[in-house]
Amino acid sequence: MPADVLRLFVFARHAESVANAANMLNSNPVQPVVLTARGRTQARALGAQLANLDVDLAVGTRLLRTRQTIDIALDGREVPTLIEPGFDEIRAGDLEGAPIEAYRSWQDQHTPGDRLPHGESIEEALRRYAGALRHLLDRTEAVTLVVIHDLALRYIAAAATNSSPSNGRAFPNAVPYLFDQPAARRAAASLAALTSSAQS
Repeated sequence: MPADVLRLFVFARHAESVANAANMLNSNPVQPVVLTARGRTQARALGAQLANLDVDLAVGTRLLRTRQTIDIALDGREVPTLIEPGFDEIRAGDLEGAPIEAYRSWQDQHTPGDRLPHGESIEEALRRYAGALRHLLDRTEAVTLVVIHDLALRYIAAAATNSSPSNGRAFPNAVPYLFDQPAARRAAASLAALTSSAQS
């Protein structure tokens, strides 16, 4: 069996945050958006599912909700945490703090290459995700827990399986999705190819 098949990436969307509960956009790492009580319960449940897995590295974003999810899920375990800004939420710009429906309405009227007002485009976010995946693939840990955001997880999962992202249907909070290294490589390559073809 090729050595890279033995590497495992456990991806999960962060547990429920107060922004999720309020259906509000939050992409600014400076704003400390915390987990709800329900979110903390979800994070503990994620930890229970990972209890028998030797996690070598945890990866979060600059947004507090991912780090809190990791801290609760891996409570009592000595696992180093890496903050990877490339997996940050899409930068919402002027829509920061707006209802999620405002973003969806804007998205319905624009292409993936259009930037949010004073923010970034989906294509720019996908390039970041591809780069962040390549950073992880350059490492050597056998088991990596990656706690990220819905948009990133949706596009990474779709790219790994050569399917279309399910717009409008969010991934559940704090549910683990397992990728072997070939799947992670497919995702990185597909996202890079998608954004490269959009630029040409």
